[in-house]
Parts: sequence; C-alpha cells; structure tokens
Amino acid sequence: MSALIDVIMPVFLVLGFGYVAAWRKLISEEAVEGLMRFAQNFAVPCLLFTAISRIDLAADFSLPLMFSFYLAALSGFAFAFVGARYIFDRPLEDCVSIGFVGFFSNTLLLGLPITERAYGADALAGNYAIISIHAPLLYSFGIIMMETSRSRGSAFDFALIFRVVRSILSNPLVIGISLGFVVNLGQISVPEPLSAAIDMMVRAALPAALFGLGGVLHRYKPEGDIKAIAFVCAISLIVHPGIAYLLGRFAFSLDQSQLRSAVLTASMAPGVNAYLFANMYGAARRVAASAVLLGTAASILTIWVWLAILP
Repeated sequence: MSALIDVIMPVFLVLGFGYVAAWRKLISEEAVEGLMRFAQNFAVPCLLFTAISRIDLAADFSLPLMFSFYLAALSGFAFAFVGARYIFDRPLEDCVSIGFVGFFSNTLLLGLPITERAYGADALAGNYAIISIHAPLLYSFGIIMMETSRSRGSAFDFALIFRVVRSILSNPLVIGISLGFVVNLGQISVPEPLSAAIDMMVRAALPAALFGLGGVLHRYKPEGDIKAIAFVCAISLIVHPGIAYLLGRFAFSLDQSQLRSAVLTASMAPGVNAYLFANMYGAARRVAASAVLLGTAASILTIWVWLAILP
C-alpha cells in the first residue's frame, strides 16, 4: 500500500490536477496547449539532453536491456494486431493503429517520474537508454506497417515516409537526445552558466508535462468499442510488461536496476502519441483516444502490482 500512496499517487495527483483544471475550465485549452508546448519543446528536451550527456553509455546502453524492452513491445503490437483482426474483425489499417496503442507506452511523462519516485534518480539510466530510441524506432515500425497495409495493390507512399522521418528528426525531443549524444561522445564541457540554465529548465519539465497531460486527457472521452479498448489496455498494461519481465529476468538475466527500468517503462499506459498516430491515418481513432484515457486511469493499480512484483 505504501507504494501506491508514496510513489504512484503523487504523480497521478499532479496529472489529476491538470485534468480537473481543464474539466472545470480553470485553465483554457489554449493554456494547456501552451503548457504542453513549453514542456515538450523546451523543458523535456533539456531534461533528455542533460540525462543523455551525463550517463555512462558503455554501461547503460545494454543490448540485453534493449532486447528485453523492445521484443516485449513488438510482442504487444503483435498481440493487439492479431486480436483486432481475428477477434474484433477490424480492417487492416485499424489493426495497425490498435497494435500501435499496444506497444507505445508513455515512457517519458509517466515512466520517468514513477521510476524516480520508486527507486531514486540514480535508477533512471536504463529508462533514458530506452527512451533515446523509443519514438523513432516505434514510429518507423508503425509507419512501415501502416503503409504496407494501405498499399495493397497500389504504390507504396515513400513521400509520406520521408515527411514523417523528417518530422521525427526535427522533433525537439529527438534534437535534445541527439545533442546529448554529441556532448557525451565528444566529451564536450558545457559552460557553467548554460548548464545552470538548463538545470533550471529540467526542474520544471516533469511537473509541467504531467499537469499539461492531465489537461490533454480531458479531451479523450471514452465512447463505444469498449471491448476493443479493454483488450488493448490489457495488452499495454499486462502483456507488454509481463513479457519484458520474463525476458529480462529469465532470458537476458538483467541486473536489478535494468529489470526495473525495462518492466516499469513497459508497464506505463499508452502515450498520447498512440492517438496522434491513429489520428494521422484516420484509423481506430476512438479506440486509441479512449485507450489513452482509460489505460492511464487503470495503470494506477497495475503499476502498483508491478512495483510489488519487481525486486
């Protein structure tokens, strides 16, 4: 019970404050958008830059850690895709979109603060390693799968892929990560005034992002397709972290810190990017939006269970 109260509830209370503020119109949609732009375009990239520039790349970029997390993620996609196709009889494009929900966990806005509260800031190295390739890798996979599904009997849309790859590479989060790698690998010393300014931005990153995320989630009202939504939430919250746990503990023998990072990161609810992907293609948008909201609410209990299971 202490994990639920001391670790999980503070994170979700900040998120809940944002949700209630948007619900009661104490903060406008424009203000929520502005807060999320500040968090995602400035503060969180500073956080990722700082983390990547300071971690021990040789020690923390472990192939067993990456295999444990990403094989589990791809398994989540496969289970969600197959279930959407053969249980719910959805079109192929919807199946890809639902599969994307099944494997795109909220590694950043939920995974980081919960891992930090549970195990301390020193336990985040594995999280940062996973996050550094999370969006580019999974978006690339999702785009390829969607374009393959849509191009049956027609030309493959390479132009769209080029535009999306360019969009990913120009994303502030990816830029922050990339600059962090440059500083780390080049052993570049950041001037003290600049370092102090970045650290000030970092302290604002997660509280602002969590509050803003609550305001964003207020828009995603659950409606219809409840069986498909429950199914993909179960994949995201139980199957994905369950496979990561089995792989990390028994197949790859991760150490305690790596196992915690792999499983807790996998156990987070579907991220808002899962809805953005569905909206980009106009496929299973209602399932994706509702899964983000309901999965986030349900994850309060499922994360508690995973914290109890983890060493």
